[in-house]
Amino acid sequence: MPRYVVTVPSSWPAERAYSYMSDMSNYVEWDRGILRVTQTKGTGGGQGAVFEVTTRGFGGRDMLLTYETTEHDGTSNVLLVGRNSVFTSVDRVTVVPTDTGCDVTYDAKLTFNGILAPFNLPLGLVFNKVGDAAAKGLRKKLA
Repeated sequence: MPRYVVTVPSSWPAERAYSYMSDMSNYVEWDRGILRVTQTKGTGGGQGAVFEVTTRGFGGRDMLLTYETTEHDGTSNVLLVGRNSVFTSVDRVTVVPTDTGCDVTYDAKLTFNGILAPFNLPLGLVFNKVGDAAAKGLRKKLA
């Protein structure tokens, strides 16, 4: 299963970083692979919030994934699960306070659905490149 994990130190207070990362509408600000985000249920982050996320797909085609916030503890942990007919993405964000702000860990798993599942191994190579670009943007945003 392709997985990308990054921990980004931030000078932001943990509460601010958690609120920001819980709301997928903000992701377009730091992940250049995301073209647009429309919230279709809820307001901001929170349990049950639903987001339509348009990404730059592999091969240049835009792709739409529907994400739902399935875990949201209000302080340090949020789980976002995105799906379409081709992919499932499971993204966990944890925020841990530090003496200088906080550490934000983004742990994403992306898998092909159904008959495409045998291609998950090569998908990991592309996913790492996409993850590195997003991590660079996140570091700049949370600095």
